[in-house]
Amino acid sequence: MSKLIGDYGLPKKVLFCKKCVISNQRPSSTVEFKSKKEEKKSSINFDKDQICSACRFAEIKKKIDWNKREKNLVTLLNKHRKKSGYDVIVPGSGGKDSSFTSHILKTKYGMNPLTVTWSPHLYTDIGWKNFFNWSHIGGLDNMLYTPNGVLHRQLTSLAFKNLLNPFQPFIVGQRIIGPLMAQKFGISLIMYGENQAEYGNMISENNSPKMNNKFFSSKSIDAIKLGGLSIKEIMKRHKYKARDFTPYLPLNEKDIIKNNIEVHYLGHYKKWDPQECFYYASENTGFKPNENRTEGSYSKYSSIDDKIDTFHYYTTLIKFGIGRATYDASQEIRNNKITREEGVSLVHKYDQEFPNKYFKEFLDYISVSEQEFWQIINKFRSKHLWEFDKSKKQWKLKYQIKSSI
Repeated sequence: MSKLIGDYGLPKKVLFCKKCVISNQRPSSTVEFKSKKEEKKSSINFDKDQICSACRFAEIKKKIDWNKREKNLVTLLNKHRKKSGYDVIVPGSGGKDSSFTSHILKTKYGMNPLTVTWSPHLYTDIGWKNFFNWSHIGGLDNMLYTPNGVLHRQLTSLAFKNLLNPFQPFIVGQRIIGPLMAQKFGISLIMYGENQAEYGNMISENNSPKMNNKFFSSKSIDAIKLGGLSIKEIMKRHKYKARDFTPYLPLNEKDIIKNNIEVHYLGHYKKWDPQECFYYASENTGFKPNENRTEGSYSKYSSIDDKIDTFHYYTTLIKFGIGRATYDASQEIRNNKITREEGVSLVHKYDQEFPNKYFKEFLDYISVSEQEFWQIINKFRSKHLWEFDKSKKQWKLKYQIKSSI
């Protein structure tokens, strides 16, 4: 990382990967329930050739013996296989990734998965249809967990105001619901699809098939932050009781060890390709893409179940200069679906597009006026990335990716 530090602890000098379209501003994965105000981020690593760690790992994936990895998968599944009941939990929404993961575990590998879903804030029509089809066409059992709507709405509002991260409470719940249900039903294996480390963490983190326990376990409730505040602060300000926060509380690490709970990534054992997951889910679980592309991107099938999704990506544009099209294009370049030149063009065309479609519903959900919305947005806008064009009376990014570097 550069010695010159910008906002959020990110490198002040902006670099773009020479293979994909990601910049060195992309933050690495964090423990969401520890997120706090003024938090400094670690970011994706660029090597001496200005190639990002995600692209370097994509090269490594080509050399992996996937037949050997699949044998390791079978060994793992046999270890956890049961004669009756469920033997693996697959958290997800019924999107392409969780549909692929759960369906192939059941039909190809003979497991009996229980899929568990942390409810989106506001279901889109296509999101609900895909969730319904997951069970009714895909043939998967599902448990839908819907948290206290009043509390969750308030936490989402706090997360937007204090962190400019309206998805934070959702991500906390989504990460915890799998281990929570595993403990409740006596299931020791949880399987996610792709490893989050594949897109920006240290390459070494991809060597393990497991998710680090730190993402879903904690030794103390005092370490937990929701919407940038401790649970005690929220209780004091808004008159909630400790038990109201039950679904947001990570398991104690001792219980994880005691119950032999393991969280694995299917992407460690099978070569992961999001587009191939889309084709598989469309054929086997009734997954449907949007009729129109998602605002801020060119994609029709990625993260389409929640009306707040687009605002999550818009906030990353404001804080890190990285919008949704950048994430999608970088991934597809690494998987040889598009060229870098095509990716650059897509980023220029869509990355800074504002998500108007559900804007009013989002404002209503977090109880914020449009004026307050823009005040909060500009408060968190990274100064080393943005500048105000007085002649056009609008903000613009100081650094834009180019086709050739």
